[in-house]
Amino acid sequence: MTPVQFGRRLKALREARGVSQAALAERAGLTREYVNKLEAGKYDPTLGTLGRLAKALGVTERAFLARGG
Repeated sequence: MTPVQFGRRLKALREARGVSQAALAERAGLTREYVNKLEAGKYDPTLGTLGRLAKALGVTERAFLARGG
């Protein structure tokens, strides 16, 4: 999965749950700017960041690999 594909999936998961970038960032212990850049495909997240995002969204890490979004 490329950073751009990951970013699209992250945004789709976040929006499906009605969560803002700021709220997701706060829940995951990240900055809103970092979440924005992840969604834009500018960064490739570490496994630790992936886990924090998944927990903050209430999904498993595998949800980021699912097709669609």
